[in-house]
Amino acid sequence: MAGQQEATSIADFEKSLDELETLVRNLEQGELSLEQSLTAFERGVKLTRACQQALKCAEQRVEQLVQSDDGTPNGALETRPFSPDDAD
Repeated sequence: MAGQQEATSIADFEKSLDELETLVRNLEQGELSLEQSLTAFERGVKLTRACQQALKCAEQRVEQLVQSDDGTPNGALETRPFSPDDAD
């Protein structure tokens, strides 16, 4: 069940990010009316907040999974930023 929820969260994040990119593109073109621009901006703010929250949750999950390599007993957890080099 948790795996399905994670997949849904990732899909929701990607969908929100795609919609945000479309909104930005439409706003940059400058062809929207003032009312349409305001509506798009408000939607963009909501999507940005949702994406930031999803990224924060993902970061917390990654931090929980990182165990220290310093030889401490019981594999004490440490918090450190994820680095692509760590994936090797």
